[in-house]
Amino acid sequence: MSLKKQDDMDHNAWLKSQDLTAIETAFLTTLIWLDKRLRIVDYLELLETMYYRANLQMPKSHTEQYDLDNKFWYWYPLYSLGSLSIIAYLLAAVSGALLGFYYAPSTAGAVAQGDPTAAYDSMVMIMKDVQFGFMLRSIHRWSAQFMVAAVFLHMLRVYFTGAYKEPREVNWILGVVLIALTLLFGFSGYVLPWKQLSFWAAQIGVELALATPIVGEWAAQLLFGGFTLGQATLVRMYILHVFVLPFVVTALIAIHVGIVWVQGIAEPH
Repeated sequence: MSLKKQDDMDHNAWLKSQDLTAIETAFLTTLIWLDKRLRIVDYLELLETMYYRANLQMPKSHTEQYDLDNKFWYWYPLYSLGSLSIIAYLLAAVSGALLGFYYAPSTAGAVAQGDPTAAYDSMVMIMKDVQFGFMLRSIHRWSAQFMVAAVFLHMLRVYFTGAYKEPREVNWILGVVLIALTLLFGFSGYVLPWKQLSFWAAQIGVELALATPIVGEWAAQLLFGGFTLGQATLVRMYILHVFVLPFVVTALIAIHVGIVWVQGIAEPH
């Protein structure tokens, strides 16, 4: 297929010669009008060619190759875990973006007097004063927890069905990176309310970073803004949770799903 100029055709005469309904005639007339100006059909044919060429790379699944339809049914629910992880991720992303309109990533407040910080106050305000705020935060929290569980179970399914074997080793490594980033997503989000549980979770994170050989101090300064917790810690967790991880994880998920699409689904070996 090429985009060279096509021979002119009397489309109106062709339409009159066909036995079409009013809806079909309107659709084809619109398509012809657009195609004369934007060459839509040419590009659609190019996309169709690319689609079939990509599909030719897909190997036969084990179900097709060994006629396992009657033996494979009990695995089917486990193959929805990847899709459920993506749905949970999208729910967390949308609800998190809405929460971001009201959240204040600040430790400001009379901390010395034991008063709540601005970050905690903003979370309380979301839950009490914002319409559907409690529901919105609950959707964000539960979708995030569901995603962690689904990704973990998805990884177990891949391992126990042997789907990490050749030629899918790269996608397996990519999946391991994704589950690590998912846990980092959860940790950074857990710190944001900046309550007692968040504070001590962040303190554990600092200690873990410092316990890392060679790069421990550098990692603690980069991720937590130093060896003690404060405003720098909260800002770093906020930037990581809102501006860094979403773009990285979304890109890796797209690559992960793209590789699955090209290689096909691997059923139990």
